[in-house]
Amino acid sequence: MEESGGRPCPRCGRPLFERHCKYVCPSHGVVYDCADTFY
Repeated sequence: MEESGGRPCPRCGRPLFERHCKYVCPSHGVVYDCADTFY
């Protein structure tokens, strides 16, 4: 299941995927929630 990535993970730089109002890193799991306004 390949998706196009978006903004980079702040920990490793890999593209994040947006799923269910969360930004998910393939290496670290959920990094941001859509309610986070700082990024």
